[in-house]
Amino acid sequence: IGSVVSSPSKPSLGDLPENCISSILTYFDPPEICKLARLNRAFRSASRADFVWQSKLPSNYKFLVNKVLHEDSEKLAKKDIYARLCRHNHFDHGTKEVWLDKSSGKVFMSISSKALRITGIDDRRYWNYIATEESRFQTIAYLHQIWWVEVLGELEFEFQPGTYSLFFRLQLGKASKVRFGRRVCNLDQVHGWDIKPVRFQLSASLSNGTQHHALSECFLREPGKWVCYHVGDFVIENPNTPTKIKFSMIQIDCTHTKGGLCVDSVLICPSGLEERL
Repeated sequence: IGSVVSSPSKPSLGDLPENCISSILTYFDPPEICKLARLNRAFRSASRADFVWQSKLPSNYKFLVNKVLHEDSEKLAKKDIYARLCRHNHFDHGTKEVWLDKSSGKVFMSISSKALRITGIDDRRYWNYIATEESRFQTIAYLHQIWWVEVLGELEFEFQPGTYSLFFRLQLGKASKVRFGRRVCNLDQVHGWDIKPVRFQLSASLSNGTQHHALSECFLREPGKWVCYHVGDFVIENPNTPTKIKFSMIQIDCTHTKGGLCVDSVLICPSGLEERL
């Protein structure tokens, strides 16, 4: 009676050494790594390796962990750091938020109207804050009417190297609640914005003494819609160094009043990724 000889099992992906799988995963972007981690136990374990996620984190991640998460980066797994930084993390008393783009690991930032210096903001005849779900911060500054419009802001932050674009998010018209499933925007107080353009300015002071300046002018447009107005770009060349940024929007022609403007926030993002804001 012949004996039955069992054939050796065929090799599978699970037979690959874990460190080899981890090395392969570094060539994929974060969403792809998470999908591959569901293949089997070996890939799931390999996907947790610190060096896999170290390669995906921005060069300023230690600064972000300390500034935004208020944690010690040495005590957290790199995968956990990446996941937590991808959330919209508020800091500076909730007036700013920063997050990573899940696919690229690039840093994005939003600055609330409450973190800006707005001329006349304390006088309710001119301005007041109103609650709305159309803002990341649930609050916007609304201008009733004024002669002199000046909105200023400044920031000191550590960005990773690259080119960044800065925008003001504005709307002509007072945001209202949705009624019967339809968004309503009150345009009654909108006036004065078609006479003279608004001037936007940006200056960035780098640690090496270099300065970037940008200036643009445009008429505010599209009443009833939120519009991101491009102020300018700045370039970060050196990693792990703080950058001081100042920015403004002004319309100080006192020959006419202006009104009906919503100021939501200032947005900073890597140039070319504006559609991900």
